[in-house]
Amino acid sequence: MKCIVGLGNPGLKYKHTRHNIGFDVIDCLAKQNGWKLKKGKFEAHYAVENWQGEKVLILKPQTFMNLSGQSVRQAMDFYDIEPENLLVVYDDLDLPTGKIRLRHTGGHGGHNGIRNIIEHLGVKEFNRVRFGIGRPETNIDIVHYVLSKFSKKEKEIINPSIMKTYDACEAWMETPFAEVMNKFN
Repeated sequence: MKCIVGLGNPGLKYKHTRHNIGFDVIDCLAKQNGWKLKKGKFEAHYAVENWQGEKVLILKPQTFMNLSGQSVRQAMDFYDIEPENLLVVYDDLDLPTGKIRLRHTGGHGGHNGIRNIIEHLGVKEFNRVRFGIGRPETNIDIVHYVLSKFSKKEKEIINPSIMKTYDACEAWMETPFAEVMNKFN
C-alpha cells in the first residue's frame, strides 16, 4: 500500500494559501479520480482507494502543519506502511513559484511539517515533492507570506504545476520513485 500526504493547515482561513499547496494537490488527486475524503481517523481527512490493483491512502493531516507527523504516523502504523511507500507533497520557499522538485531523502530544510514527520517516523528517507512557492519580493514576514493566497498572476503558474504534481503522484503509484524523479525533475 502506498500513501500520499499533502501538507497544509485545516480551516477555511488557510484554504488555497501558499502553505496549503499540499492540500490542493490531494484535492486535485481526489477530484480527478472521483475519490471522496472521509473525516475522523488519523486526525486527518483521508481516502483509501484502489489504483490499478494496489491500494493507496491519500491523507490531509488536520493537526496543523507543525504537528503533521503525528497524523502521518497514525495512518502509517494503522496500515503498516513503510517509509519507502510514503510520498509527501509540501510547499518550499527555496524553489521558484510553481517549480517542483522530487527527492527521496533529505533534511527538513526549515519546514516544520517535514521536521515533525521526520521526528515521528525516525527517518529522513521518504519520498517528497517540494512545490515551489518562491520567496517574498518585499520585506513581508515569512509567516504572513506562506499564509497568504497566490496572486492572480501566480495562479497562472500554480495551476499547471498542481496538475504536473498530480501527474507525478499518479506516475509514482505505477513506477519506482527513481524513474519518477528522472521524468519530473
